[in-house]
Amino acid sequence: MAELPSSVKRKGHFAALILARGGSKGIKLKNIKLLAGQPLISWVLRAAIDSEEFDSVWVSTDHDEIARISEEWGAKVHRRSAEVSHDASTSIETVQEFLKYHPEVELVGQIQCTSPCLQPWHLQGPARMIRNEGYDSVFAVSRNHLLRWKEVKKAGEQTEAENFNPARRPRRQDWSGQLCENGSFYFATRELLESGLFQGGRIGYFEMGPEYSIDIDTDIDWPIAEQRVIKFGYFGKKKPHGARLVVFAADGVLTDNMLHITSAGEEFRSYNFSDSIGIKSLIAKGMTVRILSCEENVTHQKFADKLNLHLTMGCQDKVAVLEQWKKELGLDWTDIAIMGCDAPDIECLKRCGVSGCPADAQTPVQTAVHFVSKLAGGRGAARDFCEYLLLINEKAKSALEQERCATPK
Repeated sequence: MAELPSSVKRKGHFAALILARGGSKGIKLKNIKLLAGQPLISWVLRAAIDSEEFDSVWVSTDHDEIARISEEWGAKVHRRSAEVSHDASTSIETVQEFLKYHPEVELVGQIQCTSPCLQPWHLQGPARMIRNEGYDSVFAVSRNHLLRWKEVKKAGEQTEAENFNPARRPRRQDWSGQLCENGSFYFATRELLESGLFQGGRIGYFEMGPEYSIDIDTDIDWPIAEQRVIKFGYFGKKKPHGARLVVFAADGVLTDNMLHITSAGEEFRSYNFSDSIGIKSLIAKGMTVRILSCEENVTHQKFADKLNLHLTMGCQDKVAVLEQWKKELGLDWTDIAIMGCDAPDIECLKRCGVSGCPADAQTPVQTAVHFVSKLAGGRGAARDFCEYLLLINEKAKSALEQERCATPK
């Protein structure tokens, strides 16, 4: 479609807006529940920010924790009023309230928090349609090949086919299917939204592939979404790679960060047997596993010996140790995965290809990693990270095979 002359291209403030009420009934606080190790809302926030199409990215919420997490992931927060925060409130009312308090905004990209497989380019397309091609509203669709039948409401009533001829049932390859709203986003002008419409004026759509089109409404959707987001989610500009070296911080990851002292003055730490199983599963897949500890502790050595793992203790510069291991094993930073929990781990977490932390890690750590376990340190967090790494490695392997197939012989 030809672009409009530059003189009529829209120049007004373009805001991305995610509606995230705290009173979700289907899944309690689902907007910040961990999905594949990260708050659900973070998946769409990262895509919106990295699309670089918006002048501002906002979350409209009535909940303190949603607000805090949204700000940590780079969004601004609009504190919505009680009038648009109850069960009967509509999305259009909530957007209109946002516009009332932000008169500078001329265009709005309302993005659905429960669509975690959004990619930046899914948002770049419709944003440019609004700005450059004269559309007043653009929304997301996906294509399906469902054969629809009329609903029977009375006993004995006969149903009828609604979008096909039963005598000539279409083969999938002979039928282009139909476009259906998938709810991932709705872009519109201020004028249209203030009139009470998400779609109107010159209407356009942006088609998303079915692999990216997923919505989360109930608990049963959650495990499906986790598998989907591992394969098709947007992990940021620094994409996770398959791990060849996996490093665990001992303190606060393999242990609960507690120092126990007996009445006789002896110190001891506790470890999780499930973590041992997870580590063994990584080794069985050909990964090298090592442990780092800031302090000298005989129990860490006994744990490492039990699993035949390399352990470095008394480490005050973890980046330097990882740099040494990287050279020793002939790796890049993208080949290394690490799980840490506190300030001494942050620089390593930022550099490595895949990073994780336990549920009770410090807040700056949680916002720096790819994966936040739903479990605490010493309580199965390492095992959780091991399972995540196995999925990530499968994803990386699949992507590599696709690249090889696509490369001209």
